[in-house]
Amino acid sequence: MMKGNFIDNLPKIYGIYTGGFVGFIIIMAIAEQMGMTAKTIGIAFVAFTVFIYALIGYLSRTAQADAYYVAGRQVPTVFNGMATAADWMSGASFVAMAGGIYFKGYGYMALLVGWTGGYVLVASLLAPYLRKFGCYTVPDFIGTRYGGNLARFSAVVVLTVASFTYVTAQINATGTIASVALDIPFQYAVYVGLISILLCSMLGGMRGVTWTQVAQYIVLIIAYLLPVFWISNKMGAGFFPHFMLADEVARIGELEQQFGFVKNAAADLKTVPKGLAGITKAHSAVNATPWAFISLALAMMMGTASLPHVMMRYFTTPSVKAARKSVGWSLFFIFLLYSSAPMLATLSKLSLIDPNLPTGIIGKTFAEVEAIDWYQNWNQANLMFISDFNGNGTLELNEFFMGGKAVVLATPEIAGLPYVISGLVAAGGMAAAMSTADGLILAIANAISHDVYYKIIDPKAETAKRLLVARVLLVIIGFAGATIAAMEIQGILGSVIWAFDFAMSGLFFPLVLGVWWKRANRQGAIAGMLGGLIAGAWYLVWVRTGGSGFLGITQLTFGIFGSAVSLVLMVIVSLMTAEPDKATQKMVDDVRVPSGKSILGKSH
Repeated sequence: MMKGNFIDNLPKIYGIYTGGFVGFIIIMAIAEQMGMTAKTIGIAFVAFTVFIYALIGYLSRTAQADAYYVAGRQVPTVFNGMATAADWMSGASFVAMAGGIYFKGYGYMALLVGWTGGYVLVASLLAPYLRKFGCYTVPDFIGTRYGGNLARFSAVVVLTVASFTYVTAQINATGTIASVALDIPFQYAVYVGLISILLCSMLGGMRGVTWTQVAQYIVLIIAYLLPVFWISNKMGAGFFPHFMLADEVARIGELEQQFGFVKNAAADLKTVPKGLAGITKAHSAVNATPWAFISLALAMMMGTASLPHVMMRYFTTPSVKAARKSVGWSLFFIFLLYSSAPMLATLSKLSLIDPNLPTGIIGKTFAEVEAIDWYQNWNQANLMFISDFNGNGTLELNEFFMGGKAVVLATPEIAGLPYVISGLVAAGGMAAAMSTADGLILAIANAISHDVYYKIIDPKAETAKRLLVARVLLVIIGFAGATIAAMEIQGILGSVIWAFDFAMSGLFFPLVLGVWWKRANRQGAIAGMLGGLIAGAWYLVWVRTGGSGFLGITQLTFGIFGSAVSLVLMVIVSLMTAEPDKATQKMVDDVRVPSGKSILGKSH
């Protein structure tokens, strides 16, 4: 029996949930041995987990503004850390990160360095102070700190651009997984993913999303780590491949030398389906110059500290001290997956190219490879392709192509693990993408409903009307995101990186200087937000349309240019205009004191 309130029983509730999920995996494994088909297993995993998330979302329904926007500010630090990790470890982290390392080598570690290092900035510069402020949303802080509707609206614009760019990538990831697991076309699967996302967040807002994200974290971390440990042990690389990575990378280096890197002719590459890539660089290569590595890591750090859906998670803690501790727990839970992504990329590549392993395909005849079940499945899903460019009938290293998002999803099947593990990985990828999409759609809808509708358009609106507007916006924004995702304009990882750049271009310095520089004023903040966003967007378009760029800043790091413009404009305009009034300056002093009441009241 449960004694006490819901919060007190969280460890017991999620302990039972974890045990139940492990039990479900065992039941599916037994069912597979008894003849259940792979398709049925895939559908069962996705359907079961989505049903659980939807149930949590329904049970967390609320009609209170404080609960809807910030989960009542009563989320304990450990559970907020898990929810933040789920919110953070998106489809890009789960599905695309290992794929990036697989194809491009360890230059992609710049993303891990930047995304992890960003939490140092979050903990030291922003999270505790925004929690002390007591705001519901990031534009809520901007609007109150700088004053005026234009500053608040400018923050909503930046938030919407960055978060919408991000959310299309997450719906893309849910669509990819749903299309494979349910065997339906991608263009329809994105809407299946969208419905799953809305079921979690529609009724309960931040409260529903928080408890759903804790459940999703448990699923995604089991789904990511179990195959890594199992494959490593099966290949003889030890139970913990983290300690054996150097040996595995050295083995890949030997195989790469043995097979050689052959540059394919342009005419041959035209026959390869869009979105697929081959191995063209050494696995151990850092696919970047030192500045390219550093600039990408820097952009991801500043972007992390600017993303509204990340900041919102720390508004849900009971106190400033809890917000600070929560960042530490977030980092720990994120580390569990991030430290394993390079291992999975390495093990996946070894499984495919090592002829000493029963799973190796390089050097086999095309007829042999085309007869393999997993190749047929993933080729049918347009995520794998082989072509005999040199006509010798044998598969060479340069003749095998795969989609980056297939690296994580297909590896258990390639490695010969029971299909139940592939179903588990699909459920984990779905959980990762859904949890982030929930947070992003909620961030946009909450900002528009609270900061535009309530604060600007109708300040007298009743709570029920405000929450109705927020829920309608959830549907509209989600549908728009799914429609854009279905067009596949940009890959998952590219879209995510752009979102970080947009966020840092317009929000990093207005947020940081809002806490740490009393002289920053409304005019400076507006100039910084709009000027930075416009400058960053212009630079991206310029480079994408053939511009040469400058200082080594690329389409993946355009936020460095945008944020630099934002900083310069903010400082110059603030110094050229009147300083904030005494009350505002005192408010900035108060927000940097951990103890005491929040600046804003419980309902505002």
